[in-house]
Amino acid sequence: MYAGYLTDVPGIKVGHWQDDSAMTGASVIICDQGAVGGVDVRGSAPGTRETDLFQEKKMMDKINSIVLAGGSAFGLDAASGVMKYLEEENIGFDTGICKVPIVASAVIFDLGLGDPKVRPDFQMGYQAAKLASYQENRQGNVGAGAGASVGKILGPDFTMKAGLGSASVQVGDLVVGALVVVNAMGDVFGLDNKKIAGVYDYKNKNFLDTGSIMKEGYKASLQGRNTTIGVVATNADLNKAQANKLAEMAHNAYARRIFPVHTSYDGDTIFSLATGGVQADINLVGILAIEAMEKAIINAIESAQSYKNFKAFTDL
Repeated sequence: MYAGYLTDVPGIKVGHWQDDSAMTGASVIICDQGAVGGVDVRGSAPGTRETDLFQEKKMMDKINSIVLAGGSAFGLDAASGVMKYLEEENIGFDTGICKVPIVASAVIFDLGLGDPKVRPDFQMGYQAAKLASYQENRQGNVGAGAGASVGKILGPDFTMKAGLGSASVQVGDLVVGALVVVNAMGDVFGLDNKKIAGVYDYKNKNFLDTGSIMKEGYKASLQGRNTTIGVVATNADLNKAQANKLAEMAHNAYARRIFPVHTSYDGDTIFSLATGGVQADINLVGILAIEAMEKAIINAIESAQSYKNFKAFTDL
């Protein structure tokens, strides 16, 4: 396991809530004072909310919360619960009439793992936000990672359990952290490029290769059932253009550790948050974000626990 967590970044709180029997959940990232945000959506099947606000030409310059959730599009409801909690805490954009919390969200498809009729909803989002703290450091089958899985091209009989992972890196006063829910169609590789999760032949006890399966003419029937979603955060001073560049650069971590990735079957998305306080070159921040996200992806695999016939890294 690699060290660190997203909450190592000053000003960032994280909260999780999940239904362990239904294998779904929500993870909430909160910035009480707001943060400059960015986003980059690379997958072709995303489920997202409020991503337009991150564009440089849009007036909103601070984000209050990011919600990562299971439940496919149903899970976007969790963000409404987070809005309710933040309103109660008097956090949000001051309109002069009331404060409107700015909450963005992205979801994964996890309906095939547990109970498809149970999805992250208003109440689950509210509870996750209520539990958010600066000390949160759990990983694996927690929050939005509860129902995550990988290596799905041949269906559930060859799929492995994945989860939520986090990591952080620091250079001087500059801190960059990442949190990710790995729910990819493809295979996942460690920093040594050795495969650590993916399509697994349980009978012969060996990994298969997603790319090779596709080359042999097999066409996946899992449209929209995948997606890796994550957040990178930093205490660097960034403007909106730089925050969007940070999210863009962080996708290099996806490409390094997951293959294939950014396919038409995935909704791969990365948000970025900059709480400020430290002057730093955006290119350095981007490099550190890639490193943190790579390690977070690996932690998501190595910290996952098996569920029924879905084995995890620790079982192999």
